[in-house]
Amino acid sequence: MSDNEQVSGGAASAAPAPFRHMSVLLSEVIAGIAPHPGGRYIDGTLGGGGHALAVLAASSPDGQLMGIDADPAALAAAAQRLRPYSQRATLVHGNFGQMAELASANGFTDVDGIVLDLGVSSHQLDTPERGFSFMHDAPLDMRLDPTQGPTAADLVNELPETELADTIYRYGEEPGSRRIARAVVEARRAGPIATTLALASLVERALGGRKGKIHPATKTFQGLRIAVNRELEQLERALPQAVSLLRPGGRLAIISFHSLEDRIVKLYFRAESGRPTIGQREAGYEEREPLLRLVQTKPIIPSDDEQRSNARSRSAKLRIVERI
Repeated sequence: MSDNEQVSGGAASAAPAPFRHMSVLLSEVIAGIAPHPGGRYIDGTLGGGGHALAVLAASSPDGQLMGIDADPAALAAAAQRLRPYSQRATLVHGNFGQMAELASANGFTDVDGIVLDLGVSSHQLDTPERGFSFMHDAPLDMRLDPTQGPTAADLVNELPETELADTIYRYGEEPGSRRIARAVVEARRAGPIATTLALASLVERALGGRKGKIHPATKTFQGLRIAVNRELEQLERALPQAVSLLRPGGRLAIISFHSLEDRIVKLYFRAESGRPTIGQREAGYEEREPLLRLVQTKPIIPSDDEQRSNARSRSAKLRIVERI
């Protein structure tokens, strides 16, 4: 790392491991936030730095970007990838749910654009020791930030049966969550459930075996990952912070990968653009002058070509708003 590169939190000091990730909807994000010279931007989910690299290139010669990521390995990889723009990039270890605090500490207020690419990266999924996938046997971890908080193994082995079932149902949308939780509690009496394959096999048995192309443990793993990283809570915290950081005319682009994320984003954007749902009104939403303008009414999805070249992009939805 060059002396000119600004990295907060010490997260990118170690030599980075190869970080493999294809940025989804890249051209659509850049078209949506329209980076320009002299602009100031935040990538709240930096990952391998693909979106950030494109923003810095498009905002040359003097655009500035702050990148945030909870994963030290991602920050290290992004620092390498963004080295040509090191004098214009500030990389920070943290969670996008802390965006306002991190932006203030690093002088990034009144920004022109913010990008959030939610979920986990291909690199994280494909690195066995991170414990996100049941494709390899590994410790049951699932933390985006391996320096913080409980692991998936902690939840699986310590949550009461009802709470475990509720977690898998709420975050994984798994209809068989009660059977799974019951099987987990029974199995852990004989000893801790410590690995990805141990849990995946247990879930498969609890649900009566494999019946199609999708592994029976897929929704359970999603639910545990979201719970471990408090992903939906962080998103709910980040949305008003992001809007508060945008200057008038600044844009917020968010890519989501499952219905729980997309629903939160869609409803927030609708409410803050002066179009709250009936349910929001009934829940006591206080109508006020709109803060946002919807750039498009329907989400942007990857092209057929992108879906063919990157199968993991198929569920992606991009929504963009502009600060009024």
